[in-house]
Amino acid sequence: MSMTRAVVVVAGWLLAGAPLAAQTAGPAAGETLSQSYRGSQSRNVEYQKVAPFKVFDNLYYVGPGNVAVWLIETTDGLILIDTAQEPLVDHVIDSVRKVGFDPKNIRYILLTHGHLDHFGGAAKIQALSGARVATLEEDWQLIEAAGKQAGRGGQPPPAVPKRDLVLEEGDVVRLGKTELRTYHLPGHTAGSPSWSFTVFDNGRPHKAFIFGGPGQRNGVEGGTQFLNSIRRLKKEFSDVEVPVHVHSYLNTYPVPEGGAILEPGLKLKDRRPGQSHPFVNNAGWRAWLDVAEAGTIKYIEDAKAGRIGGRGGNAEN
Repeated sequence: MSMTRAVVVVAGWLLAGAPLAAQTAGPAAGETLSQSYRGSQSRNVEYQKVAPFKVFDNLYYVGPGNVAVWLIETTDGLILIDTAQEPLVDHVIDSVRKVGFDPKNIRYILLTHGHLDHFGGAAKIQALSGARVATLEEDWQLIEAAGKQAGRGGQPPPAVPKRDLVLEEGDVVRLGKTELRTYHLPGHTAGSPSWSFTVFDNGRPHKAFIFGGPGQRNGVEGGTQFLNSIRRLKKEFSDVEVPVHVHSYLNTYPVPEGGAILEPGLKLKDRRPGQSHPFVNNAGWRAWLDVAEAGTIKYIEDAKAGRIGGRGGNAEN
């Protein structure tokens, strides 16, 4: 059944509604706007509350500034990609409302990997909406392990969703007329599910892709997995028109434009009829894959030489 909604046109969406103190904060010297959300302003909760905005006919950005949360509208309900974590989960829920939808109509929550900043709100949003939660087996294991470990500073373990849908390579998530095909592209985690789907710009279709792993981790093994995933993307998905990134700023391998979401979002706000869509960027996608491939080769060399330790340097969360 088609959903009825009121479309909210967000003007001046960046930091809209935030207190004056947060609005006067901004990037530190040398930071891009997107970088500030993962850098100098990473602990500024009010600064993180960027207003949501419509990206395509069927795709909305409803996340905070530091970690992406995407909302896909279908003819039979909503699909949420990742959920952020506390204390920003209510911001995600409110953002869904602000773009004209009822969070109770979320039917699926797809998790790009089992790190807290991506799954931390899943249990709360699942309880609110009754949505099915889906990810790969490897990431379910990470999520379940996190639910048994104390949080930072001795806090209780985070709330985690109950194991629900276990996806595999090739599975298709269908809702209404929308389909998302699942791919297993490890290296950031042992799972890192990714999805291809179609977005529409005033009815014109574009090939979109969500890559669940923004950067390698875990030394030679993880680096090798990530390199293989990047090379698979270059071989099979070089034609992606709309890269749907999981962070506004990718610490390990920044996108060439300096920001994956907020910078093109500002351009989108000022877009005039007849101008190209700033998120339709095949050249930027291919350039990012080249950067990621070269960086991962170096990462593996450094790991073999013992120049990195722990989980592997400045990898993404």
